[in-house]
Amino acid sequence: MGKQKTKRGNGSIHLRKDGRWEGRVVIGRNEKGLPKTKNVLAQTRRECQEKLKALRNSIKGAVPKQPKAGITFGAWLDHWYRSDCKPTISPKTQTDYENRIYQHIIPEIGHIPLTKLTSADLQQFYIRLKQGGRLLQPERYGPGLSDRMVKCCHVTCRAALDKAVSQGLLLKNPAAACKAPTTHPKEMQVLAQEEMQRLLIQAKEDGCYELLLLDLTTGLRRGELLALQWDDLDFQTGELRITRQVQRIRGELTITQPKTRSSSRSIILPKVILDILKNHR
Repeated sequence: MGKQKTKRGNGSIHLRKDGRWEGRVVIGRNEKGLPKTKNVLAQTRRECQEKLKALRNSIKGAVPKQPKAGITFGAWLDHWYRSDCKPTISPKTQTDYENRIYQHIIPEIGHIPLTKLTSADLQQFYIRLKQGGRLLQPERYGPGLSDRMVKCCHVTCRAALDKAVSQGLLLKNPAAACKAPTTHPKEMQVLAQEEMQRLLIQAKEDGCYELLLLDLTTGLRRGELLALQWDDLDFQTGELRITRQVQRIRGELTITQPKTRSSSRSIILPKVILDILKNHR
């Protein structure tokens, strides 16, 4: 049996595989903007409904603390980032957060008192970013930031404000009513065979033929390709192990672990590529 429909905002109820009923309701969002939920378990659907209702009432009945007077949104955002967000993310992701927090959000709306920040303030801020928020090379890329960057700013604001709500500094999150730009993934562009041939001919002249040939063969990301070492390749079996990547962090090239487990993987290379790499070594 699937999920049982309930009134919007009242949570959901479904029958688990173990025969028990589970009720779940959203109580807020985490630092990444993803929903946080609480659940209840019961032997019958009616009992589950009653438990879920009691859970909702306990959440609604929680009386938030009075917001601290005088703290600005910028001060809170800085505190949230350093204490709650930064310790949980990678160095590369830290630079992304710091760019949008300290280069865009705080300079624009950081002066507004936390308790006086409105949905309109945030929505107008997103519009300004979209129209003229680019700080570097506007003559090349245009004056406005991309939809993806504006949405990242929105997600950051929303996560920080969700934390303020959970700590009783705000009664509600003003970012929840804002509309962020819709992002569309870029369509992958694949080189035609003739284009690959021209690329490899030029690569021979430039001294990077084997590097680009391996990239065209495997589809490795640039950071993965540049982090490869000879020990990663087993010439007997043809197995190439991808276990690290190169990233530019705060202007310095750094070797790091892959972002996800699935990024650590092995690829079997064709014999013709192995022969070329043997000669290259």
